[in-house]
Amino acid sequence: MSTFEADQRSELIERVTEATAAGQLTSSAAENIQQWLDEPRYADFQQSLAEHIQQGQWQQLDDVFWTVIPFGTGGRRGRMYPIGSNAINDRTIGESAAGLAEYVKQQAADGAELSCAIGFDTRHRSRHFAELCAGIMVAQGFTVYILDQPRPTPELSFLVRQRSCDCGIMVTASHNPPSDNAVKVYWSSGGQIVPPHDQLIIQQVADVQLIETVDYQQAVSAGQVIPCTEEIDGEYLVALSRLSMPAGNDLKILYSPLHGVGASAVPPLLSQQGFDELELYPDHAQPDGDFPNVPDHVANPENAAVFDKPIEYARQHAMDIVLATDPDCDRMGCAAPLTLDTSGPWQVFNGNQLSALLADFVLEHHQHAGTLSDEDYVVTTLVTTGMVRRIAESYGVQTRDQLLVGFKWICSAIDQYGPQHFLYGTEESHGFLTGTHVRDKDGPNACLAISQLAAKAKAAGQSLVEKLDSLYWQHGLHDERLWTIRMEGSQGMQRMQELMSQFRQQPPSQLGGQQVVAIRDYLQQIRREADGSQQSLAGPHGNLLIMELEETGNLVAVRPSGTEPKIKFYGFAYRPAEQLSDLPRDLAELQARMDQVEKEMQQLAGL
Repeated sequence: MSTFEADQRSELIERVTEATAAGQLTSSAAENIQQWLDEPRYADFQQSLAEHIQQGQWQQLDDVFWTVIPFGTGGRRGRMYPIGSNAINDRTIGESAAGLAEYVKQQAADGAELSCAIGFDTRHRSRHFAELCAGIMVAQGFTVYILDQPRPTPELSFLVRQRSCDCGIMVTASHNPPSDNAVKVYWSSGGQIVPPHDQLIIQQVADVQLIETVDYQQAVSAGQVIPCTEEIDGEYLVALSRLSMPAGNDLKILYSPLHGVGASAVPPLLSQQGFDELELYPDHAQPDGDFPNVPDHVANPENAAVFDKPIEYARQHAMDIVLATDPDCDRMGCAAPLTLDTSGPWQVFNGNQLSALLADFVLEHHQHAGTLSDEDYVVTTLVTTGMVRRIAESYGVQTRDQLLVGFKWICSAIDQYGPQHFLYGTEESHGFLTGTHVRDKDGPNACLAISQLAAKAKAAGQSLVEKLDSLYWQHGLHDERLWTIRMEGSQGMQRMQELMSQFRQQPPSQLGGQQVVAIRDYLQQIRREADGSQQSLAGPHGNLLIMELEETGNLVAVRPSGTEPKIKFYGFAYRPAEQLSDLPRDLAELQARMDQVEKEMQQLAGL
């Protein structure tokens, strides 16, 4: 029964109905609000909800109730707010844990001893949500292994595998703004959940009624929650060290954890591998969920602006490279001088450039070690640079690149095709993995690999930028670009759907001066050519469109983000090696083409 008297409930429902009729609330928000008003499972939140209704906070209510947060490419993620089915709060986090627990129990053998690994980052309320999840899992009969200090997301994946847990929960919103938080849910493989588990867990989450929990501290005292941070830190460091590809360590490194967890893993790892000249960038060293010293408080190494101040510091102190990891330390970013003159101009690498650099480094290492075979493979996604495939082909190894966005698909491929022949996984959003110790992108692993590559290049008289240029001369010039349009709330979601439908039904006939010769539609799984003919499309099923331009390797892709309220556009420009004559001029031409494509796509999107 509701916590309200009948007349009070009627008054609240009447106000919701009036707001819906006036267009102040969507019908879906009204439906979810009524459910929260009526059902006992929401009793703890009903008084706050009533106050919002009485105060007429319709836009806020619509934003937090218009839908139920789904599991996307990075888990269940959104803005924190005390109430709402479309917000991160004690109810949505709690029912996520309870639904996961119920699903795992259904999959397990009768009488099986179940366990769950839990970790969290430095965001606001991350520790609270982690302890809440721990208490819920214990109440469901699980033993919980918890990293009871903020630690990298890949270390949580490692913990799942290392302790043979049935599942895992990581409380983090990665590089999202300070307002956000999330849970990433992991399966026993150490990888994030994929079909069919994701939808089946969502069904269990929707069915959660009253949530049982056990006091966190009592559960620790009873041995039902086992803190294991120090022990797992050591084991994780050993596993990372085994992935070392020694190539020298004469390198001065400036490292930024961007106010996150990375300082717990990256400096110890690099120091253990002999990188003695490493400094933590002081302005970003303090863990802080507000991310105060990064532009716009968005601590994302994909954003070149986060490197501006560290590069100034690196110039002043004659550093060779700048490394940064996002707040949960699964993504890595890097900047380096154009030449070995550290006082000169610097370049911030995008994710595609780093993907290519590390692909060549990993494969060259295995080639020199005599451990390459034609059964070996690298894994990447449909929106990551084609340069990775071209590099892999030059070494005679396979490429698995027909994958949707999200590192969970890369890690699923590792298990599908066999970890014994996996060499390297990467995606354009600064995700990298060179080992099988985890099933997630691994920022510390990537920091070690790029540092060893930079040291090797330095010993050969090259900067990382010059090394990348040498790969362009060998494999062709690639210029990729990502641009996004942020679309908040229910209106934003509607606009994203309209745009995807527009590009699907009425695609442009040309972009950047080139004809659009075909559209690959991975949702309908068809490929339509400009003359109207079509054929079935092999590949994954997802809301992704790729427009093929007339010159091979030139593409434009569009998709809605799975983790943030935005639509993403990807541009790919390519010129084969045999057509290159002057690299700066060739690059300027490709960049001008990308400028035109971006302008035209924004016009088509109504901007």
